[in-house]
Amino acid sequence: MRDILNAHAERQDLRTAGGHPLRFIPQGALPPGVAYEAHIAATGGVPTRDNLHDFFNALIWLHWPHAKAALNARQASAIARDGIGAVRGAVRDAATLFDENALIFLRTDDAPERCLTGFDWPGLFIEGRAAWGRSCAVLPFGHALLEKLVAPYKSITAHAWPVHVASLEAAAETASIDAVLADTLASADLTTSDFRPLPVMGIPGWCEANRDPAFYSDTAVFRAGRRTSAKPGQKC
Repeated sequence: MRDILNAHAERQDLRTAGGHPLRFIPQGALPPGVAYEAHIAATGGVPTRDNLHDFFNALIWLHWPHAKAALNARQASAIARDGIGAVRGAVRDAATLFDENALIFLRTDDAPERCLTGFDWPGLFIEGRAAWGRSCAVLPFGHALLEKLVAPYKSITAHAWPVHVASLEAAAETASIDAVLADTLASADLTTSDFRPLPVMGIPGWCEANRDPAFYSDTAVFRAGRRTSAKPGQKC
């Protein structure tokens, strides 16, 4: 598996934020006592086990190379500054959530993001159902999220990251979104409150059962919430 992934990484000339060529290496090549993110930043070697979790992580490196490099640099910088302790700190907590469970929420107008931020599930999924594929869409980023979706269940909830785009057609070319995400992840004051919870089985087309409006009456999944403030989504 790593040989195939490395061939793709070499063909794309993938690099860390520090310019090291990215390579997927055996987990055993990670020196004892060295933090995973610090090792990647220092060497370009991504410890990769032969399992789905690490396979999806590698695929995300191939698909979102600049955003992943920026996330790695932020985490490595925090480790260098604070060390590794029982508490990661706000930036590393947010970076880890993004890395593991983020879903990029693309929208061309304000209504879908307003419903998402306000926990208005009927507005987002029932009344606003026709907006999906026209004025809003999602792109997966978190590799743990992808692993969950191999055997999906109703309560899977992603950490959505809103991005405003001029059109969904233009967003199909993800390089520009990757660049925008990388810029934000490299410098923004990241916190876990920047995300919006999104129960992904509610997305039209992701689950046959959600064609029935009663699907969304499950308040254990589609929970009421209150958000007193939220940063506006990015623009691309």
